[in-house]
Amino acid sequence: MSLARDLSRLWHARGFRRLTYARVLAQGGDGMLQVGIATAFFFDPTQAATPRDIAVGFAVLLAPFTLVGPFVGPLIDRWQRQRIILVANLVRVVLAAMIITVLALDGPLWSLYALALLTLSVNRFLLAAMSAGIPKVVPADELLTANAIMPTLGTIAASVGAAIGGVVTFVAPTASDTSLAFAALCCAGVAFGLSAWAATLLGRRELGPDHPLEALAVVAQLRALTAELASGVRYLHARVTPFHALGVMSAQRLLYGIMFVASILVSRHLLGDPDHPEQSLGAFTVVLGFAAVGFGLAAVLTPLFRERISRHRWIILCLLVGAVGQGLLALSGEVWALLAAAVIVSFAVQGGKIAVDTIVQRDTADHMRGRAFTLYDMAYNVAFISSAVIGALVLPPTGYSTFVMTGVAIAYLAVAAIYAQMPVRPAVVDAERPHPPSVRDTEDR
Repeated sequence: MSLARDLSRLWHARGFRRLTYARVLAQGGDGMLQVGIATAFFFDPTQAATPRDIAVGFAVLLAPFTLVGPFVGPLIDRWQRQRIILVANLVRVVLAAMIITVLALDGPLWSLYALALLTLSVNRFLLAAMSAGIPKVVPADELLTANAIMPTLGTIAASVGAAIGGVVTFVAPTASDTSLAFAALCCAGVAFGLSAWAATLLGRRELGPDHPLEALAVVAQLRALTAELASGVRYLHARVTPFHALGVMSAQRLLYGIMFVASILVSRHLLGDPDHPEQSLGAFTVVLGFAAVGFGLAAVLTPLFRERISRHRWIILCLLVGAVGQGLLALSGEVWALLAAAVIVSFAVQGGKIAVDTIVQRDTADHMRGRAFTLYDMAYNVAFISSAVIGALVLPPTGYSTFVMTGVAIAYLAVAAIYAQMPVRPAVVDAERPHPPSVRDTEDR
């Protein structure tokens, strides 16, 4: 199997191996944490009964970080990324402990949501640092393979963590909600701690950036970060290919998000019982399990085609595959169609993401990668919020609509047709000097 062979080859690279440890452990903990959040927002019998409620839930979880993220992400280009991974995981251990304390003291619900939001926000910062560090631990000719394996292993780890939380809820429905939350949060805290330990196995400078900067005064730093993020947008636009790659990723996430929202509603109203959240969550866990199969297939198949097809054409092919998977839901609303679409569409989205990651990393200078992946996270969050808003407007309460599913399938084809006309080579531009002037230049590799 190519995946096993590629993983075995990359596993000999110490930096890749240890970064993978940190990512798998971190995202496994994320899965456990997110099950509790999903239960509270989307499967509580008193909440999330309509597409509109789900849209509000997504906005609460994602919109604040979308606004704060731009001012945090450029620090990935300033601070040692290994230290970011270490400190972020330790912060999440503390936040998990605080959530457990609030639960034990029966604290106000808003405080639990605020702490959960902070934990998820730190997670996005953490993953951006990990993605920006991949090119520092693998050879350039192995970058695609590393992008196929590491993020996909992390996604699978998150799915496994979520599945464990869902199974506990499903097989022990008589347990108290607090007991289930304690178990999930304790497991998440342990995983975050182990991820922090794995980060200590990496060298302090091993993940870059090559030229970390001295700390600035707070006000001056905020101004500098704003200017740097703007310069990142200009740089990516001038390079062309990474800018378009981020655009196609956003379109894929928006379309996938509509299906994701529909899956929550279908699991709640058609596959489960709205009055018994453990049944609805169990049904949704099954859907997530099939989606994890699609993510795994993307990790296996994408490297197989790296010598046969360009990244640009692979993205187009994935969009076409996504249209086919979505077309199954347009033909039928039965369980088999939903599960088959979960595999096919997840494969298409993850396969496209692997290629997008490679294009952004390959065609972006090292000192700009942090900003690139901050913009990546912003686009990801905005796309998911937008998909929830669109779902609130067009989806019925049960989540299934032949008209909507057909429209999404057609949208996949339209995005593929547009991206097929985009340039396949980056424009040759001078690497812009980041602001403020104290930022040092690095060569565009």
